[in-house]
Amino acid sequence: MRHLAAETLLPVGTALAVALVVLVVAATAVVAVFRLSPDDSYGRAREVVVTGVRAAVQLAAVSLVVGWAVRHTAALLGFLLLMSAVATRTAGRRVTPNGTWWWTALPIVVPVLPVLAGLVLAGLLPLPGIAIVPVSGILIGGALTATVLAGRRALDELALRYGEVEAALALGLPERDAHLLVIRPAASDALLPALDQTRTVGLVTLPGAFVGMLLAGASPVLAGAVQLFVLIALLAVEALSVALTIELVARRKLHRGTQHR
Repeated sequence: MRHLAAETLLPVGTALAVALVVLVVAATAVVAVFRLSPDDSYGRAREVVVTGVRAAVQLAAVSLVVGWAVRHTAALLGFLLLMSAVATRTAGRRVTPNGTWWWTALPIVVPVLPVLAGLVLAGLLPLPGIAIVPVSGILIGGALTATVLAGRRALDELALRYGEVEAALALGLPERDAHLLVIRPAASDALLPALDQTRTVGLVTLPGAFVGMLLAGASPVLAGAVQLFVLIALLAVEALSVALTIELVARRKLHRGTQHR
């Protein structure tokens, strides 16, 4: 009965494949027609197509691998390491084109590790076990988003208002403090998606963990409790990710120049 509910919600078949293709084409057309690219080209439209195809291939591969990996601790840890590495590379190339991109591993990995370790030690996430994969993915994904938003916003603001930084330096402020005066207010906006998602849960959206548990047969109360935990954990992870990203930019560990200034 539980499997029937899930299949009724989104049956896997030809209709689903056609719907996915139509949605990708529609998204690509909108991006192309309205030139939703930084350089007014069709580059972002091509990126939509590539992203859709990559998502399909990657999820197909993950579906085959996860079932085996969750039964072997070493394989599971390797899979989580791969997730973190891909998230770091993705965030890094979004924030900066130079070799400092690898510093984004810090705000992605550091906030997630203690949360996962605490859950495993408390017995809430068995190791090995299937639950650790989606929870890790949600937390790493949240850290990735927060790092990209904070990093891009901080570096954009620093480039735009570097005259203010130089004025602060002339007044005797240390370089880190001068950078923070400019970048912290702007980069802190990276927390807004997590704040809004948590604030409006149940009123605007029913997130995936909640819906997934309901389809699996869990009670609404249990599903709500799990979703609440996920959202609060995400808020904590993303807050630390933003703080670490701001600190890296302020200390010039993460930058867009060819060398430290």
